[in-house]
Amino acid sequence: MLELAILGFLYEQPLHGYELKRRVAHLTGHVRPIADGTLYPAIKRLEKSGLLSRQTEPGARAAPRHVLTLTGEGREELRRRLREADGVEISDENHWFTVLAFLRHLEDPGQQGAVLRRRLAFLQQPSSFFYDGERPLRAGELDDPFRRGLLTIARATSRTELDWLDTTLKALAPVADAD
Repeated sequence: MLELAILGFLYEQPLHGYELKRRVAHLTGHVRPIADGTLYPAIKRLEKSGLLSRQTEPGARAAPRHVLTLTGEGREELRRRLREADGVEISDENHWFTVLAFLRHLEDPGQQGAVLRRRLAFLQQPSSFFYDGERPLRAGELDDPFRRGLLTIARATSRTELDWLDTTLKALAPVADAD
């Protein structure tokens, strides 16, 4: 998720490390704050893999700053990761939001639609946070008002997302069919 966010933000424009950290934190930090000890090793891995480059600029009042730029290989890697998003990238809400934040960088509506259909298939599977054996429990089956609230909120969120997916897939279909 972190590497995808780094690639996604750098796809849009070169950034200083601090600005990149700030943008990633705004996208994911409310759930998982980004520590320097996590961000900078990820940047170094991506740089070592040839997916981004670093240029040093003189600092206005402080030490030199590093500007990070996505390479051609990095741009293709972002598109590949978006195209192939599946599993945890589809099922985990935080991963999914990161995919969704950059899905516009897949320029092919058919490829965008394929990713959205994987998410739709996941959401259409019966599930719950709580089970009676293998059977998912519904909000009305729980005595605990807090667990009932959790399931009620999750259901409303899922309905909203299902409606959005339906609308978006319909909008993408004519564009994909025209290709």
